[in-house]
Amino acid sequence: MCGNGRPPKLQVLDVHIGFGGLRALQGVSVDVHEGKIVAIIGPNGAGKTTLLNAISGVYHPSQGRILLDGQDRTFIPPSRVATLGIARTFQNVALFRGMSVLDNIMVGRHCHMRAGVLSAGFFWGLAQREEIRHRATVERIIDFLEINHLRKASAGTLPYGLQKRVELGRALAAEPKLLLLDEPMAGMNLEEKEDMARFILDVNDEWGTTIMLIEHDMGVVMDISHCIVVLDHGEKISEGTPDDVRTDPVVLRAYLGEDTEGE
Repeated sequence: MCGNGRPPKLQVLDVHIGFGGLRALQGVSVDVHEGKIVAIIGPNGAGKTTLLNAISGVYHPSQGRILLDGQDRTFIPPSRVATLGIARTFQNVALFRGMSVLDNIMVGRHCHMRAGVLSAGFFWGLAQREEIRHRATVERIIDFLEINHLRKASAGTLPYGLQKRVELGRALAAEPKLLLLDEPMAGMNLEEKEDMARFILDVNDEWGTTIMLIEHDMGVVMDISHCIVVLDHGEKISEGTPDDVRTDPVVLRAYLGEDTEGE
């Protein structure tokens, strides 16, 4: 329905996750195709963040499989996620508040660093060459996100919207094939949301990054998504283009709270 004729970059196949008596996900299946922006929407408690946590290895399903580029990654540990080309941001900003913007983004390069402890400690050889190369990558990201004037500022001193931008930069520093964004615009004002939406579109368009995001602002979701998946009480109730979803009576009734009886 939202494909591009090629095998999906990510496949979530009949995934079930429960916490005691709570069924957070019940047989959810989602295909995310390369180069697409896929939005996951639904009411609070629908299972959206649980789905991202399953994809990023934080939770492991009791049933079902998760495939990345056709390879089974169902039980991947979180420590290996970045090396497979998956990066994410979180609902709540998780920056190192006392570190500079530049150093926070440099942290995202850890999965590409190969220097040993001795070389890094004395900062010679491979460690020195890596530092130069990784620093150049981070500088390009800083320019891309238009935060060059903040590169030396402590992350914790920045306004919330700019902290979210730095967190996006740290995720981009991993050079992900699949970028997971958990409410990237939560708590932002209109101008900040417009900026973030523009950066997300540019990452997808200019860098070709496949993106899966959770977002509550329906205006943003409808504007930037190629495909939308709707969850409710841990189940997928709808999937399609923005036009498909906005007119789906099941979505109107369950998610938007509209009564479609008698129409």
